[in-house]
Amino acid sequence: MVARPPVRLVIEPMRVADLSAVHDIERRSFSTPWPPHAYRTEIETNRLATYLVVRAGRVVVGYAGMWLMADEAHITTFAVDPLWRRRRIGERLLLAMLDLAISRQAREVTLEVRLSNVPARRLYEKYGFRPVGLRPNYYSDNGEDALIMTTDQLEGSAMAGRLAGLRDALEASPAPQFPDDEIAT
Repeated sequence: MVARPPVRLVIEPMRVADLSAVHDIERRSFSTPWPPHAYRTEIETNRLATYLVVRAGRVVVGYAGMWLMADEAHITTFAVDPLWRRRRIGERLLLAMLDLAISRQAREVTLEVRLSNVPARRLYEKYGFRPVGLRPNYYSDNGEDALIMTTDQLEGSAMAGRLAGLRDALEASPAPQFPDDEIAT
């Protein structure tokens, strides 16, 4: 058995050239994906929006979007390619989104997540999000409710300490490896 090489991850702003890869991940991750033109509109015209991608080599393996409205950041979308999950890529991406919100003086970050998406809920809870409400029948594919989650105050010492500890643990963890069926391009 040949050991797979570790891969260097880079998190950077989403570009128009990334949209095909983003939409592929979107289709594999969600039962009702955003239409292909939605991301283009977001990155080209929405001044409130910031979208990031995670690259493993030259391959886009995850993405997230956030709107900053006044002093609140709202994560609008978040996905990691199913082939790349369980490699702490989502954690790195979520931390980058939180860092971005902090750098833009957001007071807190909110998001919606399916009640049934327990892995995502656990990730968000680990990073300081807590449930604050429900949006009934939020998801159009099956009418599932969305759980609204919000962080504590981002500038607070508790959140700063939490993020510092999680950042240290991520930096100490081994780099992810390419999946067996993913080509390092």
